Amino acid sequence: MPVPPRPISFLSDYGIADEFVGVCHGVMARIAPGVQIIDLAHGLPRHDVRAGALMLRRALPFMPPGVHLAVVDPDVGTKRRAIALRTAEEDRILVGPDNGLLALAAQRFGGAIDAVDVSRSPHRLEPVSATFHGRDIFAPVAAALAAGAELLDAGDPIDADEITLLHMPMAMVEPEGLAAHAVGFDRFGNITLDVEHQELTETGLRLGRPVTINGHPAHYAVTFSDVRAGELLLYEDAYRTLAIAVNRGSARDTLNVVLDDELTIKPG
Repeated sequence: MPVPPRPISFLSDYGIADEFVGVCHGVMARIAPGVQIIDLAHGLPRHDVRAGALMLRRALPFMPPGVHLAVVDPDVGTKRRAIALRTAEEDRILVGPDNGLLALAAQRFGGAIDAVDVSRSPHRLEPVSATFHGRDIFAPVAAALAAGAELLDAGDPIDADEITLLHMPMAMVEPEGLAAHAVGFDRFGNITLDVEHQELTETGLRLGRPVTINGHPAHYAVTFSDVRAGELLLYEDAYRTLAIAVNRGSARDTLNVVLDDELTIKPG
């Protein structure tokens, strides 16, 4: 019996008002009939590579190992590379533009061990549009790889260490407290910080204790309802990343924070 295709997860900033996502689905279904396509998100802020990279890093551990297609591509049609890579752990394949979008997710799975430039892949559609590489390059390459095509035959081999990295601010434990940065926001106004679970032991913060955030009183809590409505809290989000929220409010508005702002968090 033929082996069913590997599942494909799909993330983009295409939105759902136009046909772009549906067309990519159709391309993949034609090449790999029966493929399971899991839509992670398509409502990312337009051209926000970092938001896409962070979402991909958070979400992929919950996806079945397979092919992971990501398209946030403000430089489509330029000389930026289109790539596919294999991770060291779990044999996952990531496909997308080489603009940093894939880098954080690859690092989460031990880094890339094989990579190819798929700009001239034999699996691409012809003619290739200058503005819709999601349809003409990334989707068909992802589908072919899901159907069993070999990664190293999908394009021109490149050094996996040359993949474009994503430069992020770095949290620091300082004598006066933890200096963290706002690296993302959700629709509720919660603030994602650049501190993951394994780094928390070095901070001196203790669950259930009061803290201050840029001088504002807060509480290091488990969930939103651990504080009264309108109060500020520090917590680990669903991905075990440190975050800030206001119970039934917006931490982003309360603290007047923009992307990359530094926040000083101290034991109360």
